[in-house]
Amino acid sequence: MLARMRSLFHLAFHVTDLESTRRFYRDVLGCTEGRSTDTWVDFDFFGHQISAHLGTPFPTAATGLVGNHRVPMPHFGAILELPQWQALAQRLQHAGVAFEMPPQVRFAGQPGEQWTMFFHDPSGNPIEIKGFASLAQVYEH
Repeated sequence: MLARMRSLFHLAFHVTDLESTRRFYRDVLGCTEGRSTDTWVDFDFFGHQISAHLGTPFPTAATGLVGNHRVPMPHFGAILELPQWQALAQRLQHAGVAFEMPPQVRFAGQPGEQWTMFFHDPSGNPIEIKGFASLAQVYEH
């Protein structure tokens, strides 16, 4: 077994407008803005680096089946401890974000019990944010 190492995840993706992207990721999600140019902007997305580049966002479809729910594929997101997840859910609701899947619990009482919510950024990129009582439970089965 390989030793676990601390690493950061990076995702570069397309958006249609940098200013609405900045407002959403910075002001609504609370991400810190990093470097930028006229064609892209970086954010600290819950401890990981995302880079939003001007272009045509990837096509998505509700083809992922999780429990009884169809979710948009592909999508990206983050996993938070439950208090941070709850605070973010309230922040998104207060900001009037339209949810693809509103904040809810999945797999209640089972290994892998998690809270989840799906929504889109202003360019239509689907995002899932999961919450766990403990991050040690993320890979339980």
